[in-house]
Amino acid sequence: MHTDTIVVTGGAGFIGSNFVNAWVKLKLGKLVNLDKLTYAGNMENLAEISHDPDHVFIHADIGDRAAVKTLLETHKPRAVLNFAAESHVDRSIHGPDAFIQTNVVGTFNLLEEVRAYWQALPVESQQSFRFLHVSTDEVYGSLEPNDPAFKETNPYQPNSPYSASKAASDHLVRAYHHTYGLPTLTTNCSNNYGPYHFPEKLIPLVIHNALSGKPLPIYGNGSNIRDWLYVEDHCNAIREVLAKGLPGETYNIGGWNEKTNLDVVHTLCDILDQEQPKAQGSYRDQITFVKDRPGHDLRYAIDASKIEQTLGWKPQETFETGIRKTVRWYLEHTQWVERVTSGEYQHWLSTNYHERGEELA
Repeated sequence: MHTDTIVVTGGAGFIGSNFVNAWVKLKLGKLVNLDKLTYAGNMENLAEISHDPDHVFIHADIGDRAAVKTLLETHKPRAVLNFAAESHVDRSIHGPDAFIQTNVVGTFNLLEEVRAYWQALPVESQQSFRFLHVSTDEVYGSLEPNDPAFKETNPYQPNSPYSASKAASDHLVRAYHHTYGLPTLTTNCSNNYGPYHFPEKLIPLVIHNALSGKPLPIYGNGSNIRDWLYVEDHCNAIREVLAKGLPGETYNIGGWNEKTNLDVVHTLCDILDQEQPKAQGSYRDQITFVKDRPGHDLRYAIDASKIEQTLGWKPQETFETGIRKTVRWYLEHTQWVERVTSGEYQHWLSTNYHERGEELA
C-alpha cells in the first residue's frame, strides 16, 4: 500500500473535480482519478492539473470490476473515495435505470473489488485503509417546515429514484463495514454549489439562463427549502473525515444555510444586477413558475453539529459570500458553460422537458 496515494471515483464531475483540484494543488499526495465521463463528467474541469504528475486519470466505470481491480493492484492506494454517482432528481424520474446501475450496482462492484484488495493487505495497512462514500441528505426524505434538521440517526425515507438508489448504496457501504470489517466512512451532504456545477442544477441554470435572456424556471411557487453548502467547504469537510473520521461512522455535512428556491433565485438576480446589469430592468423580470415535479420534497436541512463537535469542521462560507464567489466564477468562465451546455446535455433537456411542456432551457 502506498501511504501517499488515494483513488477518487467520479473525479471529473462537479464535487469530485473540486475535490481533486484542491487535493492536487495542496500537494497532499498522488491522486488516481477514475471517471466514466458521462454527460456530467468533464475533463475541462481538470484542465488546471492536467499536466501535474500527482494526478493520474483513468477513463473507466466503477462497475467495471476488471478495471477497478487493475487500478487497485497497480497504484496500491491507502484510501478510495467514491464520488461517482448519477445525481439529478429530474433525470432519475425520467430514466431511473442509470441510477440503479451506477449508484447501486456500480457501488456494489466497487465495494467487492475494494474488499478483495483490502483483505489482501498486511494487517497494519488494513487498519489504516479507508473507503469513503460520498452521499446526500436526500436519503432522509423530506422535512416539514418546523421539523428539526436531519441528524445522522434519522431513518431513511427516500422519495425519488435518485435518493432511493443513494440510500441503497449507503446501506451496502454500512453492510460491508459490519459484515467484513471494511473501514468505511459515509458523508451525507446538503445541496452543493460553486465552480464547475453542471448547468442542469438550479444555481448554474439560473445564471446561464439569466445571461442568455431566457426564462428563470422555478418549480411550483418556489417555497421548497434546501440547505446550501459551498463546494469548497464540502471538500474541506471530506478531507477532515478521511483524516480523522471513525470507521463505520456517518457524518452529515451542511452549510447551515436554509433558503427557499425563490430566495436563491432572487439573490442570484440581485447579484447579477450588480455584477452584469441588463440594459433595462432586472433579471428578476425573467422569473417564471413551472409545474412542480412529481414527489418534490418540501424541505431538506442538515444538522452538521456532529462533524463540528467530533472533527472540528464547520463551513467557512456563508451563503452570501459563497453565492457571490459562484456568480463571479460563472461570469469569468462563460466559455466553460457554453461548451458543457452543448451536445448530449441539450439533447436530454429537449427530450425530457419539452415533452412536459416546460421551458427550462
